[in-house]
Amino acid sequence: MKETFIVKHAVGGKIFIDTGKRPVPYKLEEKADGGYRFTVTTPRGPEIEELLELARELNVFVFRDYSEENEPTIKTWFYVKDGPVAYDDGRQALTIDAESKIEYVPDRYLS
Repeated sequence: MKETFIVKHAVGGKIFIDTGKRPVPYKLEEKADGGYRFTVTTPRGPEIEELLELARELNVFVFRDYSEENEPTIKTWFYVKDGPVAYDDGRQALTIDAESKIEYVPDRYLS
């Protein structure tokens, strides 16, 4: 199974993080309140600054590709809504909290 993590601007479509094109270490955890937290280890730079400015307009996705097992790709869309989205300079870590998610097979969704 191959996994790709993507963070993009919901309105303009700019992609800030795409581990399929530029790998970065990240971790996904389920929170006690039922939400989800992504922690991305990355240096702070202009793209991270722009991402933080657009924190309320982000789309976050995880694609799990099972094509090698002849199974469909599963797409998970995480709703960030009010976040929080923050950066910790000491740990060089970006955190993105999502309130909920929808998991589906793109080829089977409303077709």
